[in-house]
Amino acid sequence: MDMDDRFANGAYIAGAGDYPEKWAGLAAAFRDNTRCELDVAYGPTARQKMDIFYPEGTPLGVVMFVHGGYWLAFDKSYWSHLATGPLAHGWAVAIPSYDLCPDVHVSEITQQITGAAKFAAQRIDGPMRFAGHSAGGHLVARLAGMDWHGRLDRVLPISPVSDLTPLLLTSMNAQLRLSAQEAFAESPVNMMPRAPVTVWVGGAERPVFLEQAQELADAWQCGMTVSPREHHFNVIEPLADSQSPIVRALLS
Repeated sequence: MDMDDRFANGAYIAGAGDYPEKWAGLAAAFRDNTRCELDVAYGPTARQKMDIFYPEGTPLGVVMFVHGGYWLAFDKSYWSHLATGPLAHGWAVAIPSYDLCPDVHVSEITQQITGAAKFAAQRIDGPMRFAGHSAGGHLVARLAGMDWHGRLDRVLPISPVSDLTPLLLTSMNAQLRLSAQEAFAESPVNMMPRAPVTVWVGGAERPVFLEQAQELADAWQCGMTVSPREHHFNVIEPLADSQSPIVRALLS
């Protein structure tokens, strides 16, 4: 079995190379027209910064969106427009960057995102909701297993990597530097959530992502939605639509 191919997305998505430029353009335009604080430091390294977007009036609470990229790529600047849906419903939205492998290990990224969530919780009162995509889905699933003192009331892992052990057999592990011990410890399927969770995945995704989503839903005995026609790159785009099913799932 070719694990590199199983976890490859771009080769199976038409126009895959156009998505990052499109995301960056939409995000930049959104930042120019939205009340926000940019590059707010939540930790000591250069990439430990977040952008915070504010609704009209006092926020109902805070949504934190954590981006994907296999813990190897991207930063907060590509995803700002995905705050549109939660903002329309009165929620503030925090979008952090984090250090990337191989400069750090996945477990260190988990620690950074935990720090980002604590920072956002200090800045914005009310309940907390977490959403994350792909590697970001892994990260918010990890947060779901932690104690947030009653403030966390919904987690939405989107196309999550929920079992990291297959990544040991991929070429990307030369950069991830996962050991068997870290892969097990960082896999959400090996822990239990402490907040309500809905797993979300695109119906047109690579089989391994459907499998990983199902494994997490089975392990956690939580709900799972398969969005019929969406693939790994466009499955998150409806977060920018305030009336979309994914926004309703996040904010319900």
